[in-house]
Amino acid sequence: MARADTLARARTLDRPELAYLVRFPAADGMRDMELTWAELARDTAWVTARLREHGLTAGQRALLTTSGFEGFWGHAVIGALRSLKVTYGIAEAMGWDHRRTSVFHRELDPHAVIGLSAETLEGLAGAADLGEMFRSTSLVLARPAAVPILRGVGVSACLISAVGPALALECPERCGAHVNGAEWRVGEREDGQLYVAAGEGRASPLPETPLGIAGRVATGRCACGSEDPRVLLGDVNASYSARS
Repeated sequence: MARADTLARARTLDRPELAYLVRFPAADGMRDMELTWAELARDTAWVTARLREHGLTAGQRALLTTSGFEGFWGHAVIGALRSLKVTYGIAEAMGWDHRRTSVFHRELDPHAVIGLSAETLEGLAGAADLGEMFRSTSLVLARPAAVPILRGVGVSACLISAVGPALALECPERCGAHVNGAEWRVGEREDGQLYVAAGEGRASPLPETPLGIAGRVATGRCACGSEDPRVLLGDVNASYSARS
């Protein structure tokens, strides 16, 4: 049977609603939460809209650095790139795979690099000028520890970060990373720590859960037009303010 026929048959089979078991760190230890295929589809649609706001469009190329255990958001980003018809390559986000990031960046000449980690940057720094490497990349979405490093060498990086089981993604305004307000509630406690809770539409309940992450949450309409709440992490936003 041809591969196309096999895939067509597979699509007719029943499948469980559960797509992933998401494990994430909270202030009091690791937590588990279920993620359904329907929720993953909604998450993918949200990420697609966010990447479109950054100018990603059909025919462009992207490099994604992610790890297998991050499938709960990595899968949504991959789905968004496919939906936008953006060609992409994937490298491991761990520092030991920095050479793959370097090769993909050189060969793909990507419009976007998504998920850069501080570990990857540390590996690259031994053989490349980070500013020269990424300043010409139209869109750089980096993790919290990587953003200050990149901004420090003149790369106008935006933040992408897991916030518990949710994904935070900064818009072109660079004034905090948006979280899908239709799916999650995020806020800050009196001690300056962030919390997250599942929205009413999520199948797996999650009460207000402290994350042990220092930061603030901005609400109200963003300059980009979004009403989604924005997560502001101290070191990340301070690094951008210093460059502005």
